[in-house]
Amino acid sequence: MTNQVTLTQFIIEQQRGLPEASGTFTLLLNNIVTACKQISHRVNCGALIGVLGSAESENVQGEVQKKLDIITNDIMVRALDWSGSLGGMASEEINDPIQIPKQYPKGKYLVLFDPLDGSSNIDINLTVGTIFSILRCREGVEPEPEDFLRKGSEQVCAGFVLYGPSTMLVLTTGNGVNGFTLDQDVGEFILTHCNMKIPEDASEFAINMSNQRFWEAPIKRYVDECVAGSDGPRERDFNMRWVASLVAEVYRILNRGGVFMYPFDLRNPAKPGKLRLLYEANPMAFIIEQAGGACSTGRERVLDVKPTSIHQRVPLILGSKNEVERIVGYHRDMDGAA
Repeated sequence: MTNQVTLTQFIIEQQRGLPEASGTFTLLLNNIVTACKQISHRVNCGALIGVLGSAESENVQGEVQKKLDIITNDIMVRALDWSGSLGGMASEEINDPIQIPKQYPKGKYLVLFDPLDGSSNIDINLTVGTIFSILRCREGVEPEPEDFLRKGSEQVCAGFVLYGPSTMLVLTTGNGVNGFTLDQDVGEFILTHCNMKIPEDASEFAINMSNQRFWEAPIKRYVDECVAGSDGPRERDFNMRWVASLVAEVYRILNRGGVFMYPFDLRNPAKPGKLRLLYEANPMAFIIEQAGGACSTGRERVLDVKPTSIHQRVPLILGSKNEVERIVGYHRDMDGAA
């Protein structure tokens, strides 16, 4: 291939259209990319370097950590804390925000990340990934936990890296969504998927059917209609997918449409959802909307949710616009009849 555009070139060319840009954001993004290249190497090596299996510890969510959960978190922190681009960080794996060491200068951004999404898949060699979100922060002050509690609509950048048959970065800075594939021979991410768009209609849905008995009526109604296929009210057949890896589900939807659901269920009203607002739902919602899709809790646009804690969980319904709007309408119908 000729005239290949690297990620660095792509970001710098975008930056040239912003007179106020200082290059700090480009440096930050390059450091995130460097961390993800290191993570890609660890994931690809797997058992060869002894990084598979349980770490026999739990994260702040009470979930058993894999060895790679800890390794990838450390890689992200080490790649970012020294750069001078950040005021602070927050990780799904750590209870409190991560402070920048005192010997390093503070910057004007905050980064939130899930260092290894889908890590339950790592020991069976299925797709995993890294998700990140970038916010602006107040310069010259030590950020408080409240500084991270911002609506998703305030993000300046979101992205995820997919560690699959090829390593891919999907990125938005609020001007559409683009995909970059890692050329392992030269160590560069190359622009391969320009201006990704999600079809408004789709015939695929992804949901964990084992939780069906706990779903609210709107989700049961939607899934029952899909399962009924051409014999049901939708009068067409649907396919079901479930990878148990958010990065894989979202990437599939970006390429061919569909809807992903991890909805509210009735098991524990104190836990309104499974996925984390700041580390998973917000960055994915920003990407999905920038690609022409929609993202909702079922009752509220995800990017409008005001966080109350850095590890807050929310229900998540995202994907092709018309399918998501149908599911939101079913929630509206149920709530209106209550």
